[in-house]
Amino acid sequence: MASSVSSWSPRSVEEIFKDYSARRDALVRALVYEVDEFYALCDPEKENLCLYGHANESWEVALPAEEVPPELPEPALGINFARDGMKRKDWLSLVAVHSDCWLLSVAFYFGARLNRNERKRLFSLINDLPTLFEVVTERKPLKINPSVDIVGSKSKNSTKRLSEGQARRRSKSLEESNGEEEDEHSDTQCGSCGGNYSADEFWICCDVCEGWFHGKCVRITPAKAENMKQYKCPTCASKRSRQ
Repeated sequence: MASSVSSWSPRSVEEIFKDYSARRDALVRALVYEVDEFYALCDPEKENLCLYGHANESWEVALPAEEVPPELPEPALGINFARDGMKRKDWLSLVAVHSDCWLLSVAFYFGARLNRNERKRLFSLINDLPTLFEVVTERKPLKINPSVDIVGSKSKNSTKRLSEGQARRRSKSLEESNGEEEDEHSDTQCGSCGGNYSADEFWICCDVCEGWFHGKCVRITPAKAENMKQYKCPTCASKRSRQ
């Protein structure tokens, strides 16, 4: 059954946050990077379907658990029914909102035995990450998962961007993880419009000149950046074509 879990039962704040992050990463893939596959699976002609994010970072569209009460809180039921009755972006945003609620419910289900300070610390860790709704609507850039190993800025084969951290992509992020890091990049300017760095916007770095750009200025979205092996800004790309 889709909602069943293994013997893994996180207890500490760190373990619960790790579980939350893995499930969230899975849902980000479904709603952003593998969205066409997810969309196709949510056929309104099928029965009530749910979107599950698993602790192994996989996602699944499946029927709800049969047992009552279920082993874990269940995601929103019947997400597929509204698919064709709404604009695609609006429907994905709605699924994202309900998925955010489910992630929180699972985290605090595991955290039922935590004390007040531990619950506060857990929510603080969760709150440092953009919600799925913010990611899907591009209100905030994807943050690097703290469990992913990020290669240094001098990596020759890296595509540097503010997006979900993937070790296989060797991403570099300008995303703030704390106040000091935000101060470090406060002088960074967009090579296109000249605007100053803002933590609330998606940025991407050229692999040739290493200049930073607003994603919107160079027409690159987080999803598009994730699938790029190398990014060249318009200036560097035009120089290449003239050679």
